[in-house]
Amino acid sequence: MIVKINPQKPEKKLIQKAAQIIKRGGLVAFPTETVYGLGANALDKKAVRKIFTVKQRPLDNPLIVHIANKKDLVGLVKEIPKEVEVLAKKFWPGPLTIIFLKKEIVPDEVTAGGKTVALRIPKNKIALELIKAAGVPVAAPSANLAGKPSSTTAQDVFEDFGDRVDLILDGGKTKIGIESTVVDVTVNPPVLLRPGGVSFSELKKILKNLKLHPLILGKKTPEEVVKSPGMKYRHYSPKAQLILVKGKSKERISKIQKLINYYQKQKKKVGVMTVLENKDFYPQADLVLSVGSQKDLEKIGQNLFKALREFDRRKIEVILTEGLKEKGMGFAIMNRLEKAASKILGT
Repeated sequence: MIVKINPQKPEKKLIQKAAQIIKRGGLVAFPTETVYGLGANALDKKAVRKIFTVKQRPLDNPLIVHIANKKDLVGLVKEIPKEVEVLAKKFWPGPLTIIFLKKEIVPDEVTAGGKTVALRIPKNKIALELIKAAGVPVAAPSANLAGKPSSTTAQDVFEDFGDRVDLILDGGKTKIGIESTVVDVTVNPPVLLRPGGVSFSELKKILKNLKLHPLILGKKTPEEVVKSPGMKYRHYSPKAQLILVKGKSKERISKIQKLINYYQKQKKKVGVMTVLENKDFYPQADLVLSVGSQKDLEKIGQNLFKALREFDRRKIEVILTEGLKEKGMGFAIMNRLEKAASKILGT
């Protein structure tokens, strides 16, 4: 069931209704500033297992836990490293998830059996009011079927889950459209596990020795237990085959034009996801979607998953998409595209 809720002044009755569902072990989908989350009581093992069942998510893929106040850390984590004080002051509430050593109270179901837990305070009034009213930390991965593009609207959530979720709070389109950044401060030097709404360069101003996890750089690692979602599996993928084309602008455009012809000769319905500046270069494509100007990476981030879902709605079979400069939000966007792509061409 989808219920509209005021994003600026969330109705108390609706918040209380959603909170009661969380308290009794149910599932509530709700907006955050990044994407919609599928929430359950993080301290209730059975409720957490429902998340995995409904999402069809592998059990070894950990969840992010949402809290409403930094004081809530005390009951969940063994220690609060000194870097966290600075990070929290700068980025909480906001799209930054921090990895901590967990206390026993946090179920293994949340952490995929690991000794750490991923925590953040969302910057969204609906999310914050819900967590406060529920009175428990809320485990909430993105509200989409495992592997699919994340949901940035309540309708996206309903398309994936229908009535398998007890309640969907419709607070409108999410602001950022890309999941949170995840940083691990339980190791020295600290490590960026997933790029997102807070850029690598912003974090480097505080964590001078911050490193990128090898998986972000496309390298394999022997780790059996991962600390963050978005690391181990293919994610964010539409039903269509997604081909990411990198390289210089003219080369990208030429390659995509040739690929359109190649796949259309195979009787495939071909779509192109492009920046505003290049949308007129692909008139022969069956569908061209602009995600925004290459000068406005935040806007592209907002529109990325929306566009991927629209291609699926329009029954596109092959999506050709341009690579972007990996700076600022562009780094997070390219991470999502590389995770979603079935094929990557160029360098």
